[in-house]
Amino acid sequence: MDNTSILSTRFYGGQKRVALRNCGIIDPENIDEYIAVDGYQALAKVLTQMTPQQVVDEITKSGLRGRGGGGFPTGRKWQFAMGGEPGTQKYVVCNADEGDPGAFMDRSVLEGDPHSVIEAMAIAGYAIGASEGYIYVRAEYPVAIKRLELAIKSAREYGFLGKNIFGSGFNFDIQLRLGAGAFVCGEETALLTSIEGKRGEPRPRPPYPAVKGLFGCPTIINNVETLACVAQIINKGADWFASMGTEKSKGTKVFALGGKITNTGLIEVPMGTTLREVIYDIGGGIPGGKQFKAAQTGGPSGGCIPKEHLDAPIDYENLSAIGCIMGSGGMIVMDEDNCMVDIAKFFLGFTVDESCGKCTPCRVGTKRMLEMLDKITSGNGEMEDLKRLEELANYVKSCSLCGLGQTAPNPVLSTLRFFRDEYIAHIVEKRCPAGVCKDLLRFTIDRDKCIGCGMCSKVCPSNAIYVTDYTAPGRRKPSYAIDPEKCIKCGACRDTCKFGAIEKK
Repeated sequence: MDNTSILSTRFYGGQKRVALRNCGIIDPENIDEYIAVDGYQALAKVLTQMTPQQVVDEITKSGLRGRGGGGFPTGRKWQFAMGGEPGTQKYVVCNADEGDPGAFMDRSVLEGDPHSVIEAMAIAGYAIGASEGYIYVRAEYPVAIKRLELAIKSAREYGFLGKNIFGSGFNFDIQLRLGAGAFVCGEETALLTSIEGKRGEPRPRPPYPAVKGLFGCPTIINNVETLACVAQIINKGADWFASMGTEKSKGTKVFALGGKITNTGLIEVPMGTTLREVIYDIGGGIPGGKQFKAAQTGGPSGGCIPKEHLDAPIDYENLSAIGCIMGSGGMIVMDEDNCMVDIAKFFLGFTVDESCGKCTPCRVGTKRMLEMLDKITSGNGEMEDLKRLEELANYVKSCSLCGLGQTAPNPVLSTLRFFRDEYIAHIVEKRCPAGVCKDLLRFTIDRDKCIGCGMCSKVCPSNAIYVTDYTAPGRRKPSYAIDPEKCIKCGACRDTCKFGAIEKK
């Protein structure tokens, strides 16, 4: 067996595919191939053999929780929307507005198995008494949009959408709505507002969408990965799904594994798999013999898991206990060369840009937090700033209107909790331990290692490198030095030097 085969075996060996079961297996543009792998059997089963309450009970029994980040029990959400007067208009909405940096879980399901989402939405519509569904997908996903359009058209032609499905008298159809790229529209009430043709801003809750949602009607919203599990639960039974995972977090979870990791890509593992198994057994470890430092889960809304929690099972409860969230499933791995203060600043900068501005805690609070981080990484921070930063982060977290503002401080709070020493180094020592923050960097040339070749001087864009009058013992040429006033800290000299004479401090 060659090295490629060994890596492939390790990568897939610890995985269990549920949501991704058909991706790469069937032709997503051919409905017959989906039908050949038991497609639409679950819809037929619920329409001909089960009552709406039995469907909801089966989903509840399975323990399926929302895979979009919140982890709310799916069956309970459907149960809330079942009530109301007979004939009340209701809606089923699929949240495919995947905006986390580095996340592509929903995209892969929509591109590789679109019918699994369509079938699940029809099942959900039958369960709650809805006749219409909407898929809200990012306009930046042209392939997913094309395949969804084709899948919806094929499902209508085959009688799986439209009037009197399977002769049951149940009517259900789906429309697409394209998002314009606003991260806040991943929040369910902002998403609904956008579908209605208004600016994507969140609404106060309660009332919750299950009571008053799209166009003021009862609405259930599930994300792509959640819906991709529904048909299998109906076909194989709630006990089958509940047999995977942990006591409170059932089933599997898809992660987009990226960053400083050997094997990148989508993985799907049972809930409760440890971070160590994901990074070292499936991901193949950190390249270049570097040391693992942290893993960011949940994207800009998540937190950083440090190496002391490598053996923590990945599920909703355990991640919450250490100040992180599952999120939609992005997992960015960082090594010793990453500055955690800079990481917090990066993610907070993203949420500042994506804030809709409707509420003051998020609009103003996140901006002030980012200014404090800028102050610290530029070498002007004070110890009092850490107290102010923590207080403001907790205020923004507790007072913001929607999930964007409520989770925006998570990267800051988790790095303050686990990597406070790096913040202190930036403030007290005016030093970035990882050598990332440019304002705190200093490049120097070791005179005894420098052979005087001058290559560093030739590549320096700011003419900051000059010849000194020092000549190392046993060498003929004088050494070089760096003028800190002219140095722009681009690192070109260090990358060029073949003798390790240039140090980054």
